[in-house]
Amino acid sequence: MELTASARTRIRTGTRDADGMAVASFVLGLLGLLVLNLVLGPIAIVLAGLALWRGTARRGRALLGLALGVADLVVLATVFTSSGAVIWNFGG
Repeated sequence: MELTASARTRIRTGTRDADGMAVASFVLGLLGLLVLNLVLGPIAIVLAGLALWRGTARRGRALLGLALGVADLVVLATVFTSSGAVIWNFGG
């Protein structure tokens, strides 16, 4: 009886974890465009980097999460420099 997980099970679990990180980075990057850019943008960037480093099967989604995380920070910088505050102003 084998007490440790086989290498095949560990590889499959690692890939599944990386795929989850890729999806999470995409979702958080997308949400970050609307709310909490300062928090969700860097988290999306880190998760996308980890997913790519672990060899995710969803490489495109991880790259989109990375791009959206960077876009979050660009939107935040644009709003901050144009209004001088870190708030959204929809009303005139």
